[in-house]
Amino acid sequence: MELLTCDLPGIKKLRSGKVREVFDLGENLLLVATDRISAFDCILPNTIPGKGAVLNGLSTFWFNRLDFVPNHLIETEAAFFPPELKPFTEMLRGRSMIAKKAVPLPVECVVRGYIAGSGWKEYQESGTVGGYPVPAGLRQSDRLPEDLFTPSTKAEEGHDEPITWAQCRALLGDEMALRVKQMSLDLYRHGRAYAASRGIIIADTKFEFGIHDGEIILIDECMTPDSSRFWPADQYSPGGSPPSFDKQFVRDWLEGCGWDKQPPAPQLPPEIVAKTAEKYREALTRLTAPVKP
Repeated sequence: MELLTCDLPGIKKLRSGKVREVFDLGENLLLVATDRISAFDCILPNTIPGKGAVLNGLSTFWFNRLDFVPNHLIETEAAFFPPELKPFTEMLRGRSMIAKKAVPLPVECVVRGYIAGSGWKEYQESGTVGGYPVPAGLRQSDRLPEDLFTPSTKAEEGHDEPITWAQCRALLGDEMALRVKQMSLDLYRHGRAYAASRGIIIADTKFEFGIHDGEIILIDECMTPDSSRFWPADQYSPGGSPPSFDKQFVRDWLEGCGWDKQPPAPQLPPEIVAKTAEKYREALTRLTAPVKP
C-alpha cells in the first residue's frame, strides 16, 4: 500500500513534515513515514513505493545499533502499539514508530566525510567546506582530510540555511553545541565504519537532536537515504558524482528538466520512480540483511 498522506480519525495530528506525519499520543508521539519524497526542500507529487518502510526500517536499525547515544525510539511493531491505534494497524505496519516527545534543537547537525553536494559547490567558489578551509586540489567526491561538522538551521520559509560554528554555538550555547557536535561525529564514524563493511560509503549525513527529561537525545531519522549520501563502494571513483543508493536519481532528473526549484514540483517519470524505489530497497537490504556464513 502506497501512502501519500495519513490521517488517523480520533488521533490528533501535530504536523506534516516533508515525509513524516506526527501524531500526539499524550506522553509520546507516533511518527508515520509516508512514501512522499522531497528534493530541494519541495515535496514532489509522486510517491516512491515502499520508501516509508525503508526509512522506518533503517532508522530503527541504526537507533538500535548506535545506542551509545540515547534516542527517541520506543516501539516499531504495530502489533504492540497502544489500543487506540489498533484500527490503523495495517496502515501503520512497517512504516511507523512510537517515539519519546522531545523539544527539538534549532540546528540540523550535518557531518561530511567526503566533498559532495553543497559542500562541493562551496569549495569551488571559496575553497572552503562549511566555512572550514580545506586543501586545494580536491576533486568532487574526494574524501575530506578530516570529518567536518557543518550545521544548518531551518529558515522560517524556503530552504534550509547553513550556519557557521560560531552561529551554532550562539544558538545552542557552547556546552550543548560541543556535545551535539561530538555526538554527531561519533554517530557518523561508527555508522560509516559499519556501512563500509556492507559495501556502502556514507559520504555525509544529517542528525537532529532534542531535549527529553533534561537529556540530549537523537530524534527524527538516522542515516537513511533521505538524510545521507550512500555510495556503492565498488563503484566509487572521485572526480564526479558517484552512483548512489539515495534520491540522487531524483535530484539529477530535476536538475536537468528545467524546473526552477520553486513549488509546484514536476511529476517524476515512471522510470525515475522505479529506479529510486529500487535503490532505497537495496540500501536497506545491504545494511540490514544477516551476513551469510
